[in-house]
Amino acid sequence: MDAAPDPTSAPDLDPALDLDLAQVRAFAVTAETLHFGQAAARLGISQQALSKRVARLESVLGARLFDRDGGARRTRLTDAGERFAPAAREALAAGERAVAAVRGERQALRLDVWGHLYAPMRTVAHAAEAAAAASPALRLEPGPGRDWPSVAEALLSGAADAGFGRVHPLPDGRDRGLAHRLVRLEPVDAVVSAAHPLAGAAELRPADLRDSVLWAPAELPRLDFLRRFADEFGITRRQSGPNLGPDHLAQHLRADPRSFTLVPADAPLPSGAGLRSVPLTRPTPLYAWSLAWRDTPRHPLLDALLAAFGAAARSRRWLDHVPGRDWLPDADHAQLAPPADGAEKKF
Repeated sequence: MDAAPDPTSAPDLDPALDLDLAQVRAFAVTAETLHFGQAAARLGISQQALSKRVARLESVLGARLFDRDGGARRTRLTDAGERFAPAAREALAAGERAVAAVRGERQALRLDVWGHLYAPMRTVAHAAEAAAAASPALRLEPGPGRDWPSVAEALLSGAADAGFGRVHPLPDGRDRGLAHRLVRLEPVDAVVSAAHPLAGAAELRPADLRDSVLWAPAELPRLDFLRRFADEFGITRRQSGPNLGPDHLAQHLRADPRSFTLVPADAPLPSGAGLRSVPLTRPTPLYAWSLAWRDTPRHPLLDALLAAFGAAARSRRWLDHVPGRDWLPDADHAQLAPPADGAEKKF
């Protein structure tokens, strides 16, 4: 008969399972920046100390995680590094949650928000109120994102837990590994100078704007919604300039009575007089706001945030849509109906 195991003896452990989170963090920050100097500065340590931590981690794992091309001064993840990166971010997040649990702290969910000329924080604020009432453990940390491509990159790298704005397919599969859910459809108005020929109209059809100039506060290829609107309704005269904020946008519209842009119907107009917001009808364009997140690892409080947005959407009728009355870009139609299996939308 085999002898019973001695409960006091230590089991043989694979040393790769005994990871040092300081080393894992050194890897994760370097993987995000792909630059040892920048990663060391972010961590507040010397580049030599950072290199030692990464080297020790590589020794424990028995695999090289970075390719360092000294001549070209480039750093790249190896195949092993690419495979390790998502699990490394998950390990760091789990460590942060463990510390928060011991200290009795609420867990934070980092939400990158973009589309700031359309005042997205109005929607986030309503959802945050619902989240605070239903999920006291959720501490939402909204922060600015530049645009959807940059937020997608932040989600995939682990720099953000979720994103809020308008999503659309990105080229070259750059959004692979992300999921998203439509949370609000918001009507938009045409904003024009008080001197615009159509400023006195009670309402306008999108086609009425064909002789006007669409002003885009960024390069139009980056503004997917405005570009698709212009293509759909035959707006051929288009201008764009840098996004210098709502006051700069208002200044341009006031100075050029031929121009217009689109702004959500209940968003506050930029400061100062001389602008008019005219409702668009037959059809009414809708701006689609969505939540996006990394498919895996999934933040443990993401479901609470999704539930909060869902509750706000139901109480405020955020997802009302009538075909024929309303217009959405083709890329947004797929978000209207959930998948047959009930899963989230994937890119």
